[in-house]
Amino acid sequence: MVIDKKLINSLFDQAVVNPRLRVNYDMRNSEDDMSQRMLNALMPGTFFPIHRHLNSSESIMIVCGSVDEVYYDDNGTEIERIHLNPVSLSFGCQVPKGVWHSIEVYEPSIIFEAKDGRYGHDGSEYLHPEEAPDAYRNDKPSSDLKKAVEYLIGNEINSGNTDKLTAPAVAECLGATTKEVQQIMDELGY
Repeated sequence: MVIDKKLINSLFDQAVVNPRLRVNYDMRNSEDDMSQRMLNALMPGTFFPIHRHLNSSESIMIVCGSVDEVYYDDNGTEIERIHLNPVSLSFGCQVPKGVWHSIEVYEPSIIFEAKDGRYGHDGSEYLHPEEAPDAYRNDKPSSDLKKAVEYLIGNEINSGNTDKLTAPAVAECLGATTKEVQQIMDELGY
């Protein structure tokens, strides 16, 4: 794998049409890899609920863009803000295990994240449980998700690379459920 301008641009193209304004790129070698290593493309306005990881610290490195990693106390009061921007030579930080944190995005940005325990197995919890990722989902796909699916399908068709047009692959790119994406793809005749 090469992390180059083509990959970065592809991730930004996906993030800008994702209803959550972000998309991650899994860098693990297999599903058996129990770590979490990913690139995360972030657009301004994306919402990260305040959360913490009870089983692991988290390493954050910025590839491009400008973000703040924000730490909170148990009441959700901000206690520290770390600005990450490669232009200002502030390249990353280590979020200690058990520290409440979130991220604020100032411009389209790519960060690399790494921690022990793959997603769902890392002891993550949310300060406000109603803001957990499942709260973004409902039984009927949003019109924004439909636009994002249409955009990705159009890009793949235009590039001639239609082998990635499976509901699970599109769902992973958009941070949606396979059921939601499959429903949309069925409606669109794909």
